[in-house]
Amino acid sequence: MRYVVIMAGGAGTRLWPLSRNGMPKQLLTLIGGKSLLRLAYERVAGAVPDDHILVCAGAAYLDVVGQELPELPAANLLGEPVGRDSLNAVAWPAALLASRDPEAVVATLTADHVIRPIPAFQTALDEAFRAAETDPLALVTFGVVPTGPLTGFGYLKRGSQVEGLPQTYVVEEFKEKPDQATAAAYVDSGDYWWNSGMFVWRAQTLLDQLAVLQPVTYAGVMELAAHPETLDQVYPALPKNSVDFAVMEPVSNGLASAHVVAVKLAIEWYDVGGYAALAEHLAQQDGNAVEGRVVALDSAGNVIVNRGGENALVAVVGLTDTVVVTAGGVTLVCPKDRAEDVKKLVAAVMQAAGTEYA
Repeated sequence: MRYVVIMAGGAGTRLWPLSRNGMPKQLLTLIGGKSLLRLAYERVAGAVPDDHILVCAGAAYLDVVGQELPELPAANLLGEPVGRDSLNAVAWPAALLASRDPEAVVATLTADHVIRPIPAFQTALDEAFRAAETDPLALVTFGVVPTGPLTGFGYLKRGSQVEGLPQTYVVEEFKEKPDQATAAAYVDSGDYWWNSGMFVWRAQTLLDQLAVLQPVTYAGVMELAAHPETLDQVYPALPKNSVDFAVMEPVSNGLASAHVVAVKLAIEWYDVGGYAALAEHLAQQDGNAVEGRVVALDSAGNVIVNRGGENALVAVVGLTDTVVVTAGGVTLVCPKDRAEDVKKLVAAVMQAAGTEYA
């Protein structure tokens, strides 16, 4: 049977102070009056039954997840006691689903992307399911056709087409986030796609790779599948690792029994990871990307978000290429080209002012 796991555990600190403890970016109303998590659910609604959709998120905000997705059974909401990176967010649900259904084929999808059009995505998702169903040793990822030489994404080197699957190709190599010149060479070659961070596999196939490549993680998640009551003790002790480093790259290099293929995603795909990406989805006002009550005089190229309350106003003059955000008693001001450093700023704020502002 087919299942979907939506990974919704990231902290989203690059969107601070909008994204906060207990209300990460996936749960914020950001795009079209909906949360990113809600949009992720709507992308797969109908592709599998609701009772075959799971969400893996931080335990601290699992109640909010349930409110966002009332269609899902409470048993399908998996709360991580602590964040342990993407490997454990995919391995734990895989172990649970394999214990429920030994033939489970699982799509592990993200909750922090904007993807459209939905029909095109669902067509690609169906092909990815078919790839894993017809080839038990396939670990399937999605390759996004690049729109430019962006350095913020990892890349996949595409090989030959998989017979019988017109949009599925062998992955020859994973490439980490490149510098600008290397990214340009990748895109110009036509042989590389962006690594989407979304996957489809047989649950048991993933577990078999873990047993070889990450035996400590394998033992831990199998313990959780057999004894869910040990979650608070076992999960925090799992090694922290990304699924790309721990599984996908070693498998693509022939270090385990499986192999990696990628389904082409020729769609609009936005990783809403920071303010530069969010700006593309905000209203335009006098050359600025804005939300809320904003007055900007002789200012352009800014990202200005006002969530300061009912009577709050943000006014700027003579400002260029700057991020200004007010939310929850915090105001952030930084140059747009330093917006990726907001994550570092959050750590400094916690040290200087305490966790109440995190």
